[in-house]
Amino acid sequence: MKVLNLQCSHQHAFEGWFASEDDFQSQLARGLVSCPLCADPVVRKMPSAPRLNLGGAGGDPAAASPSRELSVPAAAPAGGPVHEVMAGAASPAVQAEFLKALRHVMANTEDVGERFADEARAMFYGDAEQRSIRGQASRAEAVELLEEGIDVMPLPAAINETLQ
Repeated sequence: MKVLNLQCSHQHAFEGWFASEDDFQSQLARGLVSCPLCADPVVRKMPSAPRLNLGGAGGDPAAASPSRELSVPAAAPAGGPVHEVMAGAASPAVQAEFLKALRHVMANTEDVGERFADEARAMFYGDAEQRSIRGQASRAEAVELLEEGIDVMPLPAAINETLQ
């Protein structure tokens, strides 16, 4: 089993487990590898240190594992947007919490698909039962809902397939 440190074009870091380097390359070429946070199919291997099994050598086993901390710049460059500085700043623990929250949303909402805008309006105006829903809406539909005072929150594209 080969464990690779991977990163998407949005700087999200994650691990991938593959039978071999050839298996990774084959899956990547077929478009089967994507970021679990944003579903970006543009993925690259990152440098990684091998995990050494130092059992019986004494000492703290946690200290023998390589650290994968990410550095965060102290401030945004003058005039630079904050999202460029923060991209990739999420630690693996933060990414795991984000995925946990998204899984909770998926498990506790009804998928209404392309009827999202209509269902949200019906609930807002009292024509349908209040419930937690998710679905697809165009950018224009989302803006219209917000202008009507209907709270909506976008989720990353293809999140349904990513979390299942």
